[in-house]
Amino acid sequence: MKYSFWFVVGSQFLYGPEVLETVAARAAEMAEELSKVLPYPLVYKVTAKTNKEIADVVKEANYDDSCAGIITWCHTFSPSKMWIDGFVNLQKPYCHFATQYNREIPNEEIDMDFMNLNQAAHGDREHGFIAARLRMPRKVIAGYWQDEEVRERIGSWMKAAVGVAVSRSMKVMRFGDNMREVAVTEGDKVEVQARLGWQVNTWAVGDLVREMNAVTEAEIDGLMETYQANYDMATDQIDHVRYQAREEIAMKKMLDREGCRAFSNTFQDLYGMEQLPGLASQHLMAQGYGYGGEGDWKVAAMTAILKAMGENGNGCSLFMEDYTYHLVKGQEYSLGAHMLEVCPCCAAEKPRIETHHLGIGMNEKDPARLVFEGKEGDAIVVSLIDMGGRLRLICQDIHCVKPIMPMPNLPVARVMWQAEPSLTTGVECWITAGGAHHTVLSYDVTAEQMKDWANMMDIEFIHITRDTTVESLEHDLFLSDLAWKLK
Repeated sequence: MKYSFWFVVGSQFLYGPEVLETVAARAAEMAEELSKVLPYPLVYKVTAKTNKEIADVVKEANYDDSCAGIITWCHTFSPSKMWIDGFVNLQKPYCHFATQYNREIPNEEIDMDFMNLNQAAHGDREHGFIAARLRMPRKVIAGYWQDEEVRERIGSWMKAAVGVAVSRSMKVMRFGDNMREVAVTEGDKVEVQARLGWQVNTWAVGDLVREMNAVTEAEIDGLMETYQANYDMATDQIDHVRYQAREEIAMKKMLDREGCRAFSNTFQDLYGMEQLPGLASQHLMAQGYGYGGEGDWKVAAMTAILKAMGENGNGCSLFMEDYTYHLVKGQEYSLGAHMLEVCPCCAAEKPRIETHHLGIGMNEKDPARLVFEGKEGDAIVVSLIDMGGRLRLICQDIHCVKPIMPMPNLPVARVMWQAEPSLTTGVECWITAGGAHHTVLSYDVTAEQMKDWANMMDIEFIHITRDTTVESLEHDLFLSDLAWKLK
């Protein structure tokens, strides 16, 4: 889907046709110039002067799948009652851009004609009131439209809004059920579909096995060429790698046929298969699909959403799991990995294809997987959990580092990081908030974008930062719990 955003500018007939023509020309110019630097096109739609014009453009936006959101601005004064019918029916993300066409007040030229035309400071306050009065979720961005930092903020919001569009069309394919007796991977699929738009359904592992049996050797040969071009082949067990290719081809066919952007599986349900999909899952994630281990369909969908929000629509976001800690004083780190399935988008160097025994699950062949170390850099980890009656999105700031030891006997992809505000306090905060062991780790998506996404989806957002304490978090969670029960 090629997404765009619509620029809707507010005015009224009071100022006469000449002013309205100027407003329209300037709005079109601004949209054209901004589109050159924003991640998605900004399409000027209308200078709205009546209730009907606003209601009509909102209806059009609601039913246009390519429209990922609207951005409004009031060049002149736009009486806010005319926005009510449109706003109460708006189903797309909404950003109020408080700006003006001119940067400076022209001392020698300013007169009442100038004031009538250039009164965004007046118009945007009237416009902002009605959204506040209607309790609308929105993003307010103020600043001059040609400033780089302002454009960056609009671009960041656009990416979060694309995450909403992807969420509302999300389909998740579950191969089998969740890992038995695990609590946090459970959740209300009906509530999730109503709130986030996700369609989460199950396909039998036998369906996948039947699809695998239909894969041809020629198809496997083609995918093997792709593996060899992108990864170092560090195993002689080529038949094991070819089996992963067979699994990947079959899963991709099923995902694409059903329109699914994410999938989950579990090592407890591999009946009829010879290997848990490792390399297969990793390479699918590299192509933008979301994945969740142990049947975790929530993290599978979130991985796909964050990937779509990232750079070029498939950013560096990946399924992750906290495994173990390094608790040496002054050297506190978390080691994240999974048995097999970590996306190579975060690899610091070219990943290696290796085969090793895996004692968990029904593996007749040693599963092939990509082995690598994650790159350094600032990142976030996020977890979506079902609190019963509402959803909570937990986000923590982290800094990924080069692993401080080689771990030569650990044949998995791994990422090591320092958590904010510190490892132990960060762990206490994460556990206090109910964060899962599965997360999405992202180098591309920011905490502000996740806050924007949560606001657009009308779900709770918790952010663990360098300034968070357990006491302040407990207080915030208590108040949040009360507030959400009243919503």
